[in-house]
Amino acid sequence: MNSNTVAHFDAVVIGVGQAGNPLATALAEKGWKTAVIERNHVGGTCVNDGCTPTKTLIASAQMAYQARRSAEFGIETGDVRVDLKKVMARKNRMVETSRKNIETHFAETENLTLLFGEARFSGKKQIELSRLDGTRQTLTADTIFINAGCSPTKPDLAGLDTVPWLTSTSIMELEEVPEHLLILGGGYISLEFGQMFRRFGSEVTIIEQGRQLLSREDADVSDEMAKILEKEGITILLDTEVHQVSRAENSLIELQVSTNKLASRLRGTHLLVAVGRTPNTEALHLEVAGIETDEKGFIQVNDRLETSQPGVYALGDIKGGPEFTHISYDDYRIVNQNLLEKGNTSKADRPVPYTVFTDPQLGRIGLSEKEARRQGKTIKIANIPMSLVARAQQMSQCEGLMKVVIDAPTSQILGAAILGSEGGEIMTILQVAMMGHLPYQQLRDAIFAHPTLAEGLNTLFTRMD
Repeated sequence: MNSNTVAHFDAVVIGVGQAGNPLATALAEKGWKTAVIERNHVGGTCVNDGCTPTKTLIASAQMAYQARRSAEFGIETGDVRVDLKKVMARKNRMVETSRKNIETHFAETENLTLLFGEARFSGKKQIELSRLDGTRQTLTADTIFINAGCSPTKPDLAGLDTVPWLTSTSIMELEEVPEHLLILGGGYISLEFGQMFRRFGSEVTIIEQGRQLLSREDADVSDEMAKILEKEGITILLDTEVHQVSRAENSLIELQVSTNKLASRLRGTHLLVAVGRTPNTEALHLEVAGIETDEKGFIQVNDRLETSQPGVYALGDIKGGPEFTHISYDDYRIVNQNLLEKGNTSKADRPVPYTVFTDPQLGRIGLSEKEARRQGKTIKIANIPMSLVARAQQMSQCEGLMKVVIDAPTSQILGAAILGSEGGEIMTILQVAMMGHLPYQQLRDAIFAHPTLAEGLNTLFTRMD
């Protein structure tokens, strides 16, 4: 396409994340003339900065950890060394393969045009594309879908720009293991990277201004997670506020912090800032199209994912709410069914399962205990330590716990937290039970193969009675 020309499409998809990718294909296969705009790499956060690269790195870190423990199992391996360049190269191969697969699929799909560049609205149904070669192209469309995602938040912290701080994206480009990694934030990203780099060989300090790690979780689950990480040698500082960042001697990074009004200083070689995600809405000029956002910049949508501008939809992280790949994909499902299959589905009351990929994993579904009590529900709680699960004992992976919240009047499962080996997989069993409205007694009395981790659910629900 030449610059200064106008092209009309049935649909334009901004961003090729976990919603934009299958949606663009579905639209094109239904005969919609579809354009897909991507700023840099196809695949969105999951492929480029999230699930694919991080879980690949976590697998390498877990291998190093298990190799160091091999003597516990009667296996002698000698010294364990981590070659971070090779670790990162393996990660890069995974990412590149995923990107190429998406681009190849797009190229083979009729009615689908992939364009690289920066998109911004220049009218209600009009987009100006600044292409990578410097040319500009105006696109108009009957329907527009925004799947542009989020980026790591930069906090307003004095002195931050005086040091080479890392984000959850840039830390995955390191070629040497940090000597001492300081991490700001106590959420999912912080814990996954903290444990990962501890296993690679770094000294790690996590600084969280709140009273617990994983602020959404129940305190007993959070406390157990902290014990697991501290057992591996990670330093965790809670109720700690960072006031200033500065450069110290020997190129060290210094943090001025306070805990319970007591001031102190922390020093490390590297600083990871993981305090949240900011929607990529500023560059889109949404106000030109009459698309409303909240005070944080997230696009406002109704239950069918339509924005304040009819015919314009927002999917994935950019609309706020749970920021998980599987939720983004479910957004695609909603739009696909409503627009292409003449369905009537919405995001209201959908379950939100998720897994924190620490080792052991934390699998979560439904209500936590504190959420259930806040809603005034009459509940029963069952919990057991993973040390009571035979399979966990055999694998020497006894850290963690199983916890389930039950609605007392109906015996229905309201939610669960499984912090243990393959916690995400065990949580999924409970999610399926919730979908089928099974009372907890049916899992208590079920026959599970022995010895499996799922078998622990028998013991868990027996503790309910």
